[in-house]
This record gives sequence, C-alpha cells and structure tokens, in this order.
Amino acid sequence: MTPHPADAAAPGPEEEPDAAPAPTATEVDESTDVTEPPDGTEQAEPTDGAQPDDMHPATDSEGTDATADAPTGPKPDAEAIEASSDDDEATDETQDAEETDYTEQTDDAEETDDAEETEHVDDAAATGEEAAAEPVPAAEDGHDAHPATTGHGEPASDACSVLFDHDSTSAFGTAARARFFVAVEQPGPWGRDAARESHLDRELGAELDARTVQAGGRFMLIRKPGGHPATDAPRTVLLAHAGSRPGDAWLLRATVRSIGDLLGLDWGALARGSRAMVRASLPGAEPAEPTLLVCTNGRRDVCCAVRGRPLAVHAGRVAPGRVWEVSHTGGHRFAPTAVLLPWGQTYARLDDPAAEWVLGASATDHTPEERLGPQHDRGRSALEPAAQCAESHVRALLGETHLPALWAGVAEARPAAARSDQPTDATPPDAWLVPVTHADGRVWRVRVERAAAGLSRPESCGKKAVPVHEYRVTVVAGPSPAASLTQPQP
Repeated sequence: MTPHPADAAAPGPEEEPDAAPAPTATEVDESTDVTEPPDGTEQAEPTDGAQPDDMHPATDSEGTDATADAPTGPKPDAEAIEASSDDDEATDETQDAEETDYTEQTDDAEETDDAEETEHVDDAAATGEEAAAEPVPAAEDGHDAHPATTGHGEPASDACSVLFDHDSTSAFGTAARARFFVAVEQPGPWGRDAARESHLDRELGAELDARTVQAGGRFMLIRKPGGHPATDAPRTVLLAHAGSRPGDAWLLRATVRSIGDLLGLDWGALARGSRAMVRASLPGAEPAEPTLLVCTNGRRDVCCAVRGRPLAVHAGRVAPGRVWEVSHTGGHRFAPTAVLLPWGQTYARLDDPAAEWVLGASATDHTPEERLGPQHDRGRSALEPAAQCAESHVRALLGETHLPALWAGVAEARPAAARSDQPTDATPPDAWLVPVTHADGRVWRVRVERAAAGLSRPESCGKKAVPVHEYRVTVVAGPSPAASLTQPQP
C-alpha cells in the first residue's frame, strides 16, 4: 500500500511527567534495583493551559510532528559505543529522598531473581569479568517462575489507576503520539529512563532513543513476560509503522547479535512507512504477527508493575511470542495499559479476558468489540489527540472492529461553545472538528471538546492531584448513527 505521512497535529496532551513512584502494593517491579541519575531528566509539569499527559517528544511545543526524515549530525561508531566503560554499568548512589523512601519501603518485595542477577553483574563489571546470569526455574507451563507473577499484591486504594477506575474517567485521546515504534529486547532490570538505565549500554540506548524521537517515533525496551535475568543471547527487535491510516500499518521482527546494528536503520524510511527500505537497512527483518506490549515498568509507576506484570504473564501463555513486557506506554493512571503493534492501538484497563480478546481479534486485523468505547480505547498513536477521540468515538458508535476500515483526518481547531476566559493567540484550542472516513465511503464530521471533569486526581502515583480533563465527542454531520458518547461508558 502507498504510505501516508502522519497528519499535521493539533495541540495534544503532553507526555506525563516522570514521577518518583510511591509504594502501592506488596509486590513491585524488580527494576527498582537500577538507581536513577540525579541529572534532571524529568520533564516539566504541564502548564495550566496544556492538555494533560502523553504528548510524545516527537511533537514540538506547538503540537506539530517532528518531520525530519532522519536525524542530523554524525553517527557514532557502533563498536565505540558498545565498548564504553564498565563504569556505565554501575548506577549512581544518590537518589532524592522520595525515591530513597520508596526503595526502603519495598526492599522486602525486591528480593527477586533480577535483583540477585543485577548484583552479580555489577560485581563482575567491577572486576572486568563477564557476568553469568543465574538460572531461573521454569514453571510447569514453560514460563519462568517469578515472585512478581505469583501471589501478586493488589494496588493500594489511593493508587492513581484505582482512583481513575473509580471515577470511570474517559481514556479517549490519551495514546502517546508516535508514527513508528522501535522496540528492543533488553532483559534484566529497568530504571525509569529505561533506554539509559538498564543493562543496555547507556550511550547506545541514549543515541537510539534520540534518533527514534527525532524521526517522530517511540523507542522502547521489551522483555519476555515473567523472570528475565540478563543474558548475552541474540535480541529480538520489533519495528512497527503505525500509519496515519491503519491499513498502511506494518510490523517487522528481527534478531540481532549486536544492538549497535540498529544504528544503521533507515530512520526516514521508518517515518515514511517504506517497509522495503527499512528491511534493506536491517538484514533479516521479516513480517511479524500483531504483537501486544504490556507496560510493566514499576520505576515509571508502581501501578504498571502491580497490575501489568501478571497480565503480561497470562497473555504470554495464551499467545507465546506475541506478548512482551514494555518499558513505557504512558498513561499509568489507566493501568493495566498496553499497545498493539503495528497500529499503535492503545488500550486502557485491560484484564486477562480482554488481553485474550485483543490477541484473538488482532490476528485478523480486528480489535475486540468488548473493548470499544471510552473506558478502554485510548486511541491510535499516529493520530493527534482530537483525531484519536473522533476515530475511537465513531468506531464505538458503529461497532466497527476492523482496524483498517476507519480513519480520522486532520483536526481543525474551533472555539469552544463557552469559555470562562478570553482566548488569546497563545491559548491552546479546546475544541476541534475532525472528519472520520469509513472504507465504504461514509464520512462523519465529529466535534471534540476538552473539558474539565470537575475533580482532581494524581495522574501518577506519588504526584500531587491536578484537575482532570476529558474529551467530549459529538457527531455533528454524517449518516446515521449520529449519536454521542459524551459520558464515559461502563
């Protein structure tokens, strides 16, 4: 199919700022053994006029996509990067008080195989010896036994995802923006900034992340569900183009011995959706089945570990090889949350049956009917937030489960019906008109408004409460049905 460039973006929600996680359960992700650098890498809090959460770094301050076909500047030598000092394996000893408190309170829950493996690797790094991962006993079903997947605790009553569940807050328009995804297998523990805080070489991870973001994509680490001690085995790489139209999406899978090989990727081709050119830049890349990435990184938010890891293990048993734990999807408040590749279709509040439905339906390019609507459909990543809302809304009205059958166009900013203040040129729009087209030729005009929900909640565990906003969606023109889902549906 002819690829379609990502639509020009209307202002969308910003990527949710990193929060120092607070303990919310008896079990958390073992990745807390990786200490974060006190280098000010956290993003700024959203301003009063900004849309909340999930704006990907691939969009600039005006909400438009970064359109560079490829990053500029010289490419570092792959061998030099991978041969960086063993000092990069060691993590900084200094943490802020909030994170120290978190670590101390969760020490008892952190005695996992990965924690032991991390200590072993660090000792080996200090002596210049190669670290050998401790074996993890296999469960009867073939999955690794791991404390995080058995007898797992429930989230605390004040956890961010529990509060948003209780309020039935709409998830429409909250998918993190990305034209494409680069997902690299990296076993072992992850820090909050996983690309720079894992057993992946820090310089290499930072460079791959920067190149991906500059081209309009999202860089992620993935690992197999369950126990995952570090290993030197070849790594799986997933390359997905989401497509501004879902019919243009594709997914490639490759196995690499050296992650440095990814420095040779054709980043411009990834952004444009040129599958042939991407395959030429990564020998061995082959088409892959739809794949579900479940967010499980407890250093981003404890809800992701407590609620995401058991879900990932269950889903991995249902569809081996098609499910991975992933370092970050955005939207902790909707945990368990997951991204379906290649479409970037993002889900909120998944459970075991829902994960099975997603995996079954996606095998034929569908999304499950049971997960249509604002409680579970966060939108497709290639679209701006207003377009995500419009497409998801019409899909729910029609009961259209075939992903390639429906697509949203460019959102046109419109003044809101009523405002309490006088808008200025610097005021972000809070209403849009979006065309939504069906493959059979039908077209709808959809009005999307961002409105206050009338309550305040923390968008991430350990963060202060902020006013909650939701998108309200109404079909204003087009064939029947022309109803509205202005209220979140159960």
